[in-house]
Amino acid sequence: MSRPAGNTRLKAARVAAGYNSQQALADAMTGAAKDLGIRGLSVGVRQVRRWESSTPPWPQPDCQRVLTHLLGQGIESLGFTAPWKSDAQQPDPVRRDLVVGTFAAAGLAAVPKQVSASVQPASAGADFEAVTRSHRRLYWTVAPATLHPAVLAHAALGCALLPETSFKTRRTVAAALAESYLLAGRIEFFDMRQPDAASETLLRALQAAGEADDPLLGSAVLAHSAFIPAWEGLRDKAEERMLAARTYARRGPASVEFLAWLYAVEAECETRCGNTRTALRLIRQGEEVLAAGSEHSTPSWMDWFSPVRLAAFKGNTQLQAGHLPQARETLLRVIEELPRGADKQRTVVYGDLAAVEASAGNPEEACEYAFRALDQLTMTWYATGMDRVREVRRALTPWQHERCVRDLDDRLYGWGTTVSALMR
Repeated sequence: MSRPAGNTRLKAARVAAGYNSQQALADAMTGAAKDLGIRGLSVGVRQVRRWESSTPPWPQPDCQRVLTHLLGQGIESLGFTAPWKSDAQQPDPVRRDLVVGTFAAAGLAAVPKQVSASVQPASAGADFEAVTRSHRRLYWTVAPATLHPAVLAHAALGCALLPETSFKTRRTVAAALAESYLLAGRIEFFDMRQPDAASETLLRALQAAGEADDPLLGSAVLAHSAFIPAWEGLRDKAEERMLAARTYARRGPASVEFLAWLYAVEAECETRCGNTRTALRLIRQGEEVLAAGSEHSTPSWMDWFSPVRLAAFKGNTQLQAGHLPQARETLLRVIEELPRGADKQRTVVYGDLAAVEASAGNPEEACEYAFRALDQLTMTWYATGMDRVREVRRALTPWQHERCVRDLDDRLYGWGTTVSALMR
């Protein structure tokens, strides 16, 4: 029985370029990475052997860049098949599942099994990006359960378009696809409380950002993914993802807002893991970065952060640290400065103010802020905001026979609120 020939295209290109062994190519890639300004890339002979196997895995973006630089051919000409394609004789099932698995489960369109011979015009990139941009704006007003399937369906379209695009259009589609997956992941985690689904979706976002070769998008995806282990108290895993996020941010022209947001995310992760002192130090570093300024502009897709939102992070951390007067002052200032349209953030801040008053032994004031949060939730649902209200109710247990707390229970467990929460 004959053995599989393996990836003969890569092997032929390697030999033609003067690298007579797999080890020689591995060494050349490690050296070339430094010349190209790629830090920390080290390629071993085992990796080259896998690439030359009969089922070569899709190389990471940095490896693609070095391979095409050394061998002078496009990555697909070297025998590799993108994860969203299935025209190879034996496609990698793990990578393919990462890209299209949720569409089959959700009953949505999957990526075509055969690569289309047609080529999309340059306008396809702008058209696809325009819908992504609209979804970004709709996130702040449309119910998560309504928007989420539309965003996933749009991402499925992006997966189908990618094989039919090239050059600048391909990068435009890939970047918009990464943003769509990022938005879907944010909805799943923050609005719907589905961390497992969010984890898979954010991995797809990272793959798409790699295809776009957009390090800032990659950094944003990695930072969002750090929330998931942090919410479970897994500090080491969250810290590793934040390290990766900062590494990617150094590769792009990161604005001060972007860098300050990374500090805020890391502070939130530390707070969730009980390290409020470290978190407050990180918040201060974020404030210093914002004050320093920069010539780089913030990406248009980063519409979830601003100086006032950094203050909201700070107020929550002060609350968790037990610095109640400072937390109250910070959060009241945030409420005054939040812009119109920041309804989801407003719900969270009201919840934090209620928690401040509960911790200070002021049940009536705590209930008043909790009522305001619930009023906001009836207009704009946000699972994170509802979590804050529930945490406040648990903190009010010592006063559960007080009239104000009973009124809160009537509101919290009314027919509409209870059914709405269970549906979501």
